[in-house]
Amino acid sequence: MNRPFLRVFVSPAILCAAALLAALAAVLQYSLRAYVPGALEPGGFTLANFAALAKPLYARVFLDTVWICFITALVSLIIGYPLAYALVRTRNAALKAVILVIAVTPLFLGEVVRTYSWIVVLGNNGFVNAMLLKLGLIAQPLQLMFTHFGVVTALVHVTLPVMVIMLAAALAHVDRDCERAAASLGAGPIRTFLTVTLPLSMPGIVAGVTTAFAWTFSAFATPQLIGGGQVNMVSNLVYQLGFASFNFPFAASLSVAGLALTFAVLALLRAVARPLERIGPH
Repeated sequence: MNRPFLRVFVSPAILCAAALLAALAAVLQYSLRAYVPGALEPGGFTLANFAALAKPLYARVFLDTVWICFITALVSLIIGYPLAYALVRTRNAALKAVILVIAVTPLFLGEVVRTYSWIVVLGNNGFVNAMLLKLGLIAQPLQLMFTHFGVVTALVHVTLPVMVIMLAAALAHVDRDCERAAASLGAGPIRTFLTVTLPLSMPGIVAGVTTAFAWTFSAFATPQLIGGGQVNMVSNLVYQLGFASFNFPFAASLSVAGLALTFAVLALLRAVARPLERIGPH
């Protein structure tokens, strides 16, 4: 088949891919250079930067990053599934519109705006502590800022819209006749959901969790502002070493290691989720 406009449409994508590969190559070669204190120019080639990543301080940051990403994806799934289910199954157009607006609105807000709004909510004098103090449930403000809880809460706000959209797309393709067949055989609503609806929506669950994990791994503004230096992720450590200490070679090695770790964890997630995906579409 003759496709005269194929090259025109593909060329921008090829150029973007080439630019991305060139940038990754530049970061990779920078990660293999020695750090020269007091100088912006790196030294000769060395593997010392990658060897230093095994130190407990940096290994802990990588482990914390993976853990925060996993918890964020899990909480987003728990909150997002009921929203997506209601969005797809409700027959009331007004209610469907309200759910859609609530779920998608965070996508139209900048990351910094969302983060500062959570500072107002989670601060010692913020909305949550003010309400709990007014109700007499606590005697002194809870420490919600600069904690893993605060960082995960703010990150869930970022990943929830994508999770809801992916789950809604999966639920929209669930054959309702399968649910009716289960009900006609005596299955109640809960059993029908657990044995029919949930397995058939598994591809959306896998896609949503994988996307939320990968998206959270590169988060910077949210852990930087909500974590306040007490909760560090890989991106924050790269910033601190690159722009505070000017150790650009080591910051580049952290970036390369973070990218490799992301691919490794996502590959592991895909391998674990592949059997689950097979029980989806029959």
